[in-house]
Amino acid sequence: MNIVSNVPLDLLTSTEKAIHGFKTRLRRLTGRSWGVSMQYRYASLSRYIQGWMNYFGVGMRYNDVVELDHWLRRRIRMCYWKQWRRARRRIGELIKLGSARYQAILTGLSRKSYWHLAKTLSTNMGLSKAFLEQQGLVSIRTLWIQTHYPAKAR
Repeated sequence: MNIVSNVPLDLLTSTEKAIHGFKTRLRRLTGRSWGVSMQYRYASLSRYIQGWMNYFGVGMRYNDVVELDHWLRRRIRMCYWKQWRRARRRIGELIKLGSARYQAILTGLSRKSYWHLAKTLSTNMGLSKAFLEQQGLVSIRTLWIQTHYPAKAR
């Protein structure tokens, strides 16, 4: 039982159906063929994620939130990879963003899928978590921490 109320803690978890709906909507917002600017994509994601976390975030477990956050960042990296199109642009962008030159060349010339290349070392170094947050991506993990551990309680 919860100390604050008489509600069992098991009832405060998000359902699989809710999480599946959340991921489905995020897939739509991070689709590779959706021809919008990244700033518009970030704004749409921010609105949806903040609303969803305000409603369902209380019932989410930390490990599930961290996993969703990693998954979302990989989807965003995949969108950048698709947007850059050609090998020359991919290599140039990765080097410009701080990835190692040799690794950027190997990744840029690879013929593997967008999803696979979104998890490589050079893509993660170039399109780092800090870079994505600077561009406007909202962290699901940060929102969860703000919900569960408000500043007044610290």
